[in-house]
Amino acid sequence: MKQVLVSVLLYAISVSSFAQPVFMTRNGKISFFSKTPIENIEATNNEVTSLLDIEKGELVFAVLVKSFRFDKALMEEHFNENYLESTKYPKATFNGKILNLSKVNFKVSGTYEIEVGGDLTIHGVKQYQTATGTIIVSPDKLEASSKFVIKLSDHKIEIPALVAEKISKTVEINVNCIYAPK
Repeated sequence: MKQVLVSVLLYAISVSSFAQPVFMTRNGKISFFSKTPIENIEATNNEVTSLLDIEKGELVFAVLVKSFRFDKALMEEHFNENYLESTKYPKATFNGKILNLSKVNFKVSGTYEIEVGGDLTIHGVKQYQTATGTIIVSPDKLEASSKFVIKLSDHKIEIPALVAEKISKTVEINVNCIYAPK
């Protein structure tokens, strides 16, 4: 009996020592907002997949463009067909790092201000993007949030001349994720 207990204990220690410090979510939330003279444009996607390696500070997001939901079906159709061309460019991604990782202590519960930088790919166009955000560390999860602005022209998202004066050339992005250990 003692040998079995010792074997199980040694196995548990070896497995935990090789465990990756990776946290994941498959139901993160990304929303965007654009103020226009005619009506505001906003949508939310609650099916965001993200990985966070707390040891390296690496952060990855993958978003299916067609999963953004709008209040108006016609707006959603125009977004997917005319602007983001979601059939041609089905995913948006972010591959980056926490730039000030040394300021976050993942072993101590609390709220930490972070800076993130990396490649944001939207509409098939990759652009380096930086943003500030917050990570809340608690014993069983991590919560991350950020708000930043992108220019549509940086991702070659064209606004038809007919509505160019009625649509903002920038979009505010909000990211909120609750991560659990992978």
